[in-house]
Formats: sequence, structure tokens, C-alpha cells
Amino acid sequence: MEVKGHKLLLLIGTAWLFDALDVALLSFIMPAIKTSWHLSAGQLGVVSSVTSLGMFFGAIVFGHLADKIGRKPIMLTTLLLFSIGNLLLAVTPNVTWFIIVRFITGLGLGGELPVATTIIADHFKGPQRSRMLVLVDSFWAFGWILAAVLAFSVMSRIGWRITVVITAFMGLYAILMRRHLPETHTAEAGKYDFKEAWQRVWSSTYWRTTLCLGILWFVIMFVYYGMFLWLPTVLVSRGFPVVKGYGYTVLMSIAQLPGYYLAAWLVGRVSRKLVLSIYLFGTMISAAAFGLAASNMAILISGAWLSFFTLGAWGIMIAFTPGHYPLSVRGMGIGVTQSIGRIGAIGGPYLVGMLMGIGFTIPMVFSVFVGALIIGVLVLFFGLKDQDN
Repeated sequence: MEVKGHKLLLLIGTAWLFDALDVALLSFIMPAIKTSWHLSAGQLGVVSSVTSLGMFFGAIVFGHLADKIGRKPIMLTTLLLFSIGNLLLAVTPNVTWFIIVRFITGLGLGGELPVATTIIADHFKGPQRSRMLVLVDSFWAFGWILAAVLAFSVMSRIGWRITVVITAFMGLYAILMRRHLPETHTAEAGKYDFKEAWQRVWSSTYWRTTLCLGILWFVIMFVYYGMFLWLPTVLVSRGFPVVKGYGYTVLMSIAQLPGYYLAAWLVGRVSRKLVLSIYLFGTMISAAAFGLAASNMAILISGAWLSFFTLGAWGIMIAFTPGHYPLSVRGMGIGVTQSIGRIGAIGGPYLVGMLMGIGFTIPMVFSVFVGALIIGVLVLFFGLKDQDN
């Protein structure tokens, strides 16, 4: 890889790092605000999902703006919105303001990933584009590891407010680094207004592609957020506190890295469609094993494989999506399909809670995830081609 490629990888990879850092830190912050603000289960549910709601709108709006006015200024704007959001979060006096600020932060995070994906897709072609897109997604694992370090070494000592201020200043520093991003905006990319771009991605040429990619993103986010953000609490209640420890968090994050790197190697040699199907099947098997795990060792092993395949599949989707759209609506296409996925991110944790509330066991809940993955595989096989515009 060229030096330019390395620099671009690092600059764009920060989008996934901050996204993962934010999601992971929220999971550590929620128990603290639940106790200090005496939150109900319903309020906590809103707190856990409002960021994804912001990301739903942010992905569409900023995805289009990246097409309309340029990738680079939007990448700077979205990270600035994230940083300001975290500064404001540190002074929120109650849960209402916490929720409002989290929605604003979600707008920035939602815009980060589609625009970051678009920049990489604009700069590279063919197998190199696919490898680069999987590799930038691997920064998600580093974000989780960083969040674990902050949670257990900083938050536990000086509280969550100072911790989010630290992340805000990290974001501001990354903005300074992003000044060196190259611009890929062209006259072709800016020729549609929002309505025209929206109609184009749902036109007779692209509606099937948009729908199928949206379903795949829905399945992957539904499975990921449902399993990784909610079920650890259930496992703790069943007597497996290992899932709330620092070591577990780091292990699950490290397990993601070989999944990403193997996927990056494979997408340059065989079709992305085949690689994605392999990872989705691996996620099914790992989910079934995790749902049936009855010991700490079984939870650790199956959880590691689940991280390996689930996040690897996410990385392959990052590589798979951009090539289905031309430059003129690439940002909008990526934003719309990932926004459909955010519905899964919002609904997954809620569905788990509802199913557990009506008496579903953990294996039964995981069978729902397996069923969703089967639907994803069918959509992949019969609804999509391996395109590379």
C-alpha cells in the first residue's frame, strides 16, 4: 500500500474509532446515570436508542450533503458535531437534556460513516477499494479497546463527565488532522438536490439494490446491537459476571481484528458476495453456540467467535455497498441503506427486552437472531449482484 493509502486509512479510520468509542462508553455510562438520576427501564431504553435515532437522520442528510457540497467539509462538520455534543453532554443536568444532546451527537456520528465510506470508495477501485474499506472498519475494534481503557482507568476514578470531555478533545484533535484530507467532490457528484437524489436511489434502476442492501444492513445491525449491547446484562443476572469485566471487553474487541484482517485478505481474492455469505453463516453458528453457552469458558470462546464473524461481516458490508451506486448519488445511497440498518440497531435491544419479558429463554432469543441472519443470506444470494461502480 502506498504512503498516501496509509495516511488516508488512518485519517478515515478515526470515523469508526469514534463511533465505537461512543457506543461503548454509553454502555458504561448508562449504569451510572441510572443510579444517580433514578431512571426507569423505559427511560434507560430511550437513552440507549436515541443515538441510533440521530444516526438514522444523520446518515441520510450528511450522506447527501457529501454528494452536494463535498466529502471533506462534511467529514469535518460531522466530527465537530460529535465533539460539541460530548462537551455539552458533560454539563447535562438531567436525563431529558442527556437525551437531547445524545440525539445531536448521533446526527454527527450518523454522518461520519457514510461519508468516510464514500471518500475511500472515491479514491480506490476494485480489490484495493474493498481491502481499504474493510481495513478502515477495523478501527471499530480499537475504539472499543480505547473505551474499555477509559472506562476502567478514567471513568471509574473521576466519573463519566470528565471522560466524555476527554473524548470531545480527542475529536477536536482529529479535526485538525482531517484538514489534510483530499477532496473528491466533482461537478457530477453535486448535480442532484435532496429530492432528486432520494428519487434516484429509489428509481427503477436502483430500488431493488437499495432495498436489499437496506435489509442486509438491518440484519447486521439488529444482530450486533441486540446481542452485544443488551444480552450481557442478562448473562450477569444468570450468574456470569465475566461479561461485565475489563478482560471480557478487551478480548471481544481483539477477537474482531483477525475477523477484519482475514476479510480484507479474502475480498481481494474471491467475490465479496461469497465472503459475506461465509461470515454470515459463521455468525449464525457462533450465535447459536453463544446462546447455548452454560459456562464462563463457553461464553468467552463463543463470544470471541461471534465478534470475529459479526464485525467481519460488518466490514465486508462496508466494502460491498459503495460499488452499487454511481459517484453522483454514492453518499445518498450509502446513507439511506445504513439508515435502514439503524432501524435494526434501535429495534434489536428493544425486541430482546420484550422477548425476555414474555418468557423467552436466551437460546430462544438467539434463535430469533439466527432466523434474521438466514433472511439476510437469502436476500444476499437472490437480491444482489457483486457490483463495483
